[in-house]
Amino acid sequence: MSVFIQDQDVILGKLKIPKLNPMQEEAIPTIERVKNTILLSPTGTGKTLAFLLPIIKNLNIDSKEVQALILVPSRELAIQIEQVIRSMGSGFKVNAVYGGRPISKDKIELKRPPAILVGTPGRIEDHFRSNRFPREYIQTLVLDEFDKSLETGFESQMKAIVKQLPNLKKRILTSATQGIEIPEFVGLHKPVTISYLDAAKSKLVVKTIISPSKNKLKSLLNLLNYLGNQPGIVFCNLRESVQEVSDFLHKNNISHGCFSGGMEQKDRERALIKFRNGTSQIIVATDLAARGIDIPELKYIIHFEMPRMEQEFIHRNGRTARVDAKGTAYVLRWEKEYEPNFIQGAAIENIDSVGKRKPQYWQTLFISGGRKDKISKGDVAGLFFKQGNLTKDQLGVIELKQDCTFVAVPVSEAKDLVSRLNNSRLKKKKVRITVI
Repeated sequence: MSVFIQDQDVILGKLKIPKLNPMQEEAIPTIERVKNTILLSPTGTGKTLAFLLPIIKNLNIDSKEVQALILVPSRELAIQIEQVIRSMGSGFKVNAVYGGRPISKDKIELKRPPAILVGTPGRIEDHFRSNRFPREYIQTLVLDEFDKSLETGFESQMKAIVKQLPNLKKRILTSATQGIEIPEFVGLHKPVTISYLDAAKSKLVVKTIISPSKNKLKSLLNLLNYLGNQPGIVFCNLRESVQEVSDFLHKNNISHGCFSGGMEQKDRERALIKFRNGTSQIIVATDLAARGIDIPELKYIIHFEMPRMEQEFIHRNGRTARVDAKGTAYVLRWEKEYEPNFIQGAAIENIDSVGKRKPQYWQTLFISGGRKDKISKGDVAGLFFKQGNLTKDQLGVIELKQDCTFVAVPVSEAKDLVSRLNNSRLKKKKVRITVI
């Protein structure tokens, strides 16, 4: 039987968050008090927690139906929010549904409806059409990263979904962009707007690096060496450009991950896992990575290709200088390349000395068992300490998923650990262990 927790301080303790930031302190009581809220704050400032805490506080413990619906523009954001809710340990069921995930999995999970359902508009609309759960119990609607949902072309699906929610009492709209036009169908009458967009601007420094060559790859390499092993994202406009940069970095032995719409969902998720655990310090990405992905604070991002629109520039930059931190956005520009008005004025940085990146230290191992097998992080750590003979310093980040686990170990130990630990037992399950 589930133990339900709705106390804010207990949940923050589970998340190991000592205190709320100013945006959250203002947003949480406002969302609790009013029917319609617009929350504007840069990417990575904690908007998710700001709307989840009042939602969980308001859930009916006795209900066995979907009470809150969160619509998001991407699979990654759906997965991220689901993971945050699970980490809160409230006892309320949550599920994430999205395109690219087997619909058979959705059907099984929705037979016992979650209190909170997170999903992309296309997949949610599909479940609505098939009447997989009642809609009349949904009282809270969140349109997260609403501007991105409009950009991605989800307006018709969102309109169809909102029409089928007869008993909404609370609407919450979030965005990292100022001045978005809210369509009539949202029903956001007399909303209270909370905006923290201007607060982050002063902490971001934008610098231009001039490339003597139109190709820019050598200048990128110089910049990455100059920056050392700090984690960052290299933004490109096209999937083909991501591949071109990736091939170049491979030739120069620079460990990195890729993230674009042309990749399988599993490969995109693994790229983020390896970035989070330090296996790779660089992600080469399209604008898909500008929002809605769960990665740590970055010291820098690089515009390898000039963003085509100001919104793209803003959202890319939003991956750094988040909350109270400082960050730098580097614009890599060929000396004859046109610089858009929204970038002009950035100081030109001369890279006088080219540093050298340290060799890759961490390697990621895949384990074919996870939460559903009752495996915990402690079980995984015990296996690697006792049978793998690792020291505490040699065991990196353990990321536990529903049906698998990822562990960071030193590159020098990875192959030996696989040969020793593959086909070991974790709890009652015999697990495969491989390098990814």
